[in-house]
Parts: sequence; structure tokens; C-alpha cells
Amino acid sequence: MRARLAVTLTLFPSLILAGCSQSPGTYSSYEAANGAIAQTDGERYYGHPVSPIHQVASEPVSTFAVDVDTGAYTNVRRMLLAGQTVPAQAVRTEEMINYFRYDYPLPDDRSAPFSVTTNVSTTPWTPGTRLLRIGLRGYDVARSQRPPANLVFMVDVSGSMQDPDKLPLVKQALATLAEGLRPDDSVSIITYAGWVETLVEGSHDPEEIKAALHGLDAGGATAGGPALSMAYDLARAHRVPGGINRIIMATDGDFNVGLSDQKSLEDMVKLHREDGITLTTLGFGQGNYNDAMMEAVADLGNGNHAYIDSAMEARKVLDEELSSTLFTIAKDVKVQVEFNPAAVSQYRLIGYENRALAEEDFDDDRVDAGEIGAGHQVTALYEIVPTGEAGWTGPRKYAANQPTPATGNASEIATVRLRYKLPEGESSRLIERPVPATLLAAATRPQGDMAFAVAVAAFGQKLRGDTRLGRFSFGDIENLAGPQSSYWRQEFLQLASLADGGRRSPWSSDRGE
Repeated sequence: MRARLAVTLTLFPSLILAGCSQSPGTYSSYEAANGAIAQTDGERYYGHPVSPIHQVASEPVSTFAVDVDTGAYTNVRRMLLAGQTVPAQAVRTEEMINYFRYDYPLPDDRSAPFSVTTNVSTTPWTPGTRLLRIGLRGYDVARSQRPPANLVFMVDVSGSMQDPDKLPLVKQALATLAEGLRPDDSVSIITYAGWVETLVEGSHDPEEIKAALHGLDAGGATAGGPALSMAYDLARAHRVPGGINRIIMATDGDFNVGLSDQKSLEDMVKLHREDGITLTTLGFGQGNYNDAMMEAVADLGNGNHAYIDSAMEARKVLDEELSSTLFTIAKDVKVQVEFNPAAVSQYRLIGYENRALAEEDFDDDRVDAGEIGAGHQVTALYEIVPTGEAGWTGPRKYAANQPTPATGNASEIATVRLRYKLPEGESSRLIERPVPATLLAAATRPQGDMAFAVAVAAFGQKLRGDTRLGRFSFGDIENLAGPQSSYWRQEFLQLASLADGGRRSPWSSDRGE
């Protein structure tokens, strides 16, 4: 079925889009929640200060929403491989860490959708501090066992998508996804430029889907808002009760909306989120890439955001990790860590700056948070100062007027709490895990899997300009990560070398170079 809709003022008065010369200032509603917009060589990013230090005596509780997006890592990779300078605003350290898989155990059963792992090491860049790692791993779902999917591909075919790393790669990526679908999955395809066109509606035939993708060409202006409205209409029309109902938006993000129209866009995404239709954004290209919009829209849509810079990355996200990408096993997942002042005096969370929540948000089921897909992993690292160590800040003048933390029970470092809802649920469930002080006493230099996670965290923070890393260098990061066997981890070592000015990696022989 093919239908064309001309974009006119009368058809979509609340979603008329501004031209491509739009100023970053029109993103103010996203800025309020996510920080300031930075525009670098035509690309747009949210900028956030590095997470601050907190005193446990006055701020013992840290709360944030989980994040399984990986777009920041692949976007940074694209820049480094092209010999470009990475703007600090483009780096979200949690997405760098969560790009990789770690050796977290599977949950014992599906009564809780994920396992919780904690461990502690010393900090390679700051003597006297420790690193607390919190790891979540969702249960796996085989492709044959996941629910049937109703997918709507929403493809940007505007003039800005003509480059080889845009529409040609989109076609290849979505064809990869189509090849991995089951007979009971359906796909609709909408394209948008100066008009919106439905190319395929509710098809179960991979060949029909791939043929429609093969015929796509780029040209014209951008009409993202009307296309999204039509995509939701199609998703509703082919809804699978109890199944996966998701829109997959493929674009460079350059479907700029004006200030009032953006609010309409937000409201539309939130409304359909509550109706069970989720939204994944796949970013492509460079030069005018709108990372700020892509991440924000995916977050609002209870989906995930990935940046596709190669056919190999497309296969990773849309084939090897398809169940994780499509099938949500827990929604509105929040993490809250309460530190024990008898054991910890100061802390800082590495990354998650745009995922921070107020303490009271943790128990408020109305507050939106992050989603975890089947097999997804989430890692968070806290740098902590054990009570009695010097720490980052000196003593406070009136600290003596407060109860002495050391008089408390120091058998636990902290308590980790997680709240989540099941995909169809409205009331959250609670998981609570104490972190025993024995982990603090036994902490040694990070080894193995922990060492690699810490190395990736340091890599992200160094690109962000985190001064608390001191003299810890990219070479130190490579040495900490050590030789790796998997392709993706080997590639990380290459990126660290490129960030260090192209110096040859000490582990290059292990990478077959």
C-alpha cells in the first residue's frame, strides 16, 4: 500500500517544522531537563558538567535512571577514526561503558528481570579512593521465544541524507534487521522528506520489505513531525496485544522543530509511550548530526538510541542484539545508592549526568526512567573516599557540630536499591542489596573485566576533560585495559591510541596488526 501526504500548514499546524538553519536556542524545553546545547561544526550535542563531589554527611543518597543507549560511543569512534577532535559535549561516559558486555551472572530466574552485582577496586588515578561498580544483567530471550513484533520503519529521505554514510547505510541496516525477523513479525515503512509516504504496511514478507528499502532515494526538505504522527497511526493499526510495538526512526536527526512545535512532539511521544508504543532512534552521518534530538526523543519514547557508523555496527545492533533492541523486560528502572557515613565520606558518580534524579523521585512511580531490554547490561561506577582518607575536599569548619560518622556501624559501605516496573505494569517493584565493607577492605588494583570497565570509564572522562583524572594518560588507559581477545575490545585499544595522537598501541600485536 502506498499513500502520499503533502506537508502543508493546514494539515499539521502544530507540527510545522523550521528550516535547517534553526538556532540551538530552540531546544529550551529539552535543555531544562538535560543541560545546555552545544553546536560543533553543524552538529548538536547536549553539554553537561562532570558530576560533582558529594559529602556523605550531608548528601548520602545518589539516584539516577538507567541508560542502555550506546550512541555516544559509536559517534566518538566515528570521529576518532576520521582524525577529528572529539567535543567534550559528545561524550556520555555511561554509554561508553555500557557499549561493552561484562561477566555479570544471569538472574537466577525471571521473578526479577535482572541480576545485581557489586564489587570494589582501588582507583588507578587517585590514591586513597576506591571504585564501586554496580552491574545489572537482564535475562536473555532467544529470538524464537520473544513476542511477535509490529515495527514501523520511519526513514528520513530528505536531501541531507544523500551522503554514503546516511541513506545507503540506513538501507543496509534496516535490510539486516528485516532478514532477522520471524514470520509472525510485521513491518511498515514510512519515508519523509518534503512529503510523507507509506511504502509498506503491515508486511510479513522480508523480500517486499527489502525491495522497498532498496528503492529509496534522498531529496527534498525534512518533515519529521507529520511522519512521526503517521508512524504512530500505523503502529496502532497493526498493534500486537502483548507483543512488541515499536517505531524505529532512522535519520541524521536534522528534522528541526520550532520551539512550540517541539512541545507538541514531546507530548505526542509521551502519549504513545503510555499506550505501549515505544520509539528507537538510529542516528547516521556527520556534519549536521543532531545527537541532542536523537537521544532526547528516544528517552521520551521509552526506547533506545544507537548511532550506526558501519555495516558491522548495524549487524551488532539490529541482528546480534536484536532481542535487546526490541524486547523490553523492565521499564522505569531507577538506581538509588545510600552511602554509609561510617564507611564512606565522599563520592562521585562517573557519568549519568543527564540521568540524575531527585531522591524523592525514586519512590514516585509517576517519574519516567530508563528501560532494560532482554540481555541488556547496565554498569555504574562510583568513585568513593573511605572514611578516614583525605579525599578531594578538606574538613568543614562546622563539621564538629554534626554527629560523628565514625560512631556508626561500618559493616556496610552502602545499600543499593533498584526500582522497576514490568513492561505492562504501573506499580514499581523494589530490589535491595547491601554492599558489605569486606569488599572495601579487600579492594585491590582492578583486574580483568573490572579493569576494562574502569579503563573505558577513564577514556570517556578524559575525553570529557575530567580534571580529577590528574596525570592518568591514554597510555595508562591502554595498559589498564590490557590485551583483549574480542574484536570490539581490541578496537577500543585502537581508539585509545588514536586519542593519544595515533601512537601505536602496546597491544597491537595481539590485534593482528
